[in-house]
This record gives sequence, structure tokens and C-alpha cells, in this order.
Amino acid sequence: MTLPTIHLNGTHPRDLLQDVLDALTAIREAIRALDKTAPNGRDYYPQGSDALGLAHGEYFDRRDHLCVVVRELEQIAEYLSDKAVQINHL
Repeated sequence: MTLPTIHLNGTHPRDLLQDVLDALTAIREAIRALDKTAPNGRDYYPQGSDALGLAHGEYFDRRDHLCVVVRELEQIAEYLSDKAVQINHL
């Protein structure tokens, strides 16, 4: 993962961190909204016995993609938080 370089001419790590935290909040909310779309068997049984399983697999793939982004943003947030603390100690 390519992390930003913290330097005097760049964005302050506190501001970068806030942007990442805002993105994390939005993506976590998106996951909660996505969870409401989890497949229900009564909506798939007319399509045959495989339909619900396929729909579940697709749903979990979508959810997993968002969870990967959350984990990456958490790593970026941790890095930026450490940098912000280091700058405050200088």
C-alpha cells in the first residue's frame, strides 16, 4: 500500500486522518445499508434450488469488497495517527 509522505509542503496528517475517518464512517454505513439487502429465500425460490446460494455468494462478495476497503483505510488511519502524534511531539 502506498502511504502519503508527510512533509511541510503537504497536507497536515491531522487533516488527512480526518478525511480517512470520514470515509471509514461512510463505508461502515454503506455496509450496514448493504446488510439490509441480504438475500431472503422467499425472494429466490421460484428461480430454483441454486438461486439462493448464488445470491448469497454474490452478496458476500460485495460485502467482502467493502470490508477490504475498511481494513485498508484503518491501516492508513493508524499510520496517519502515528505521524500526527510524532509531529505534535516535535
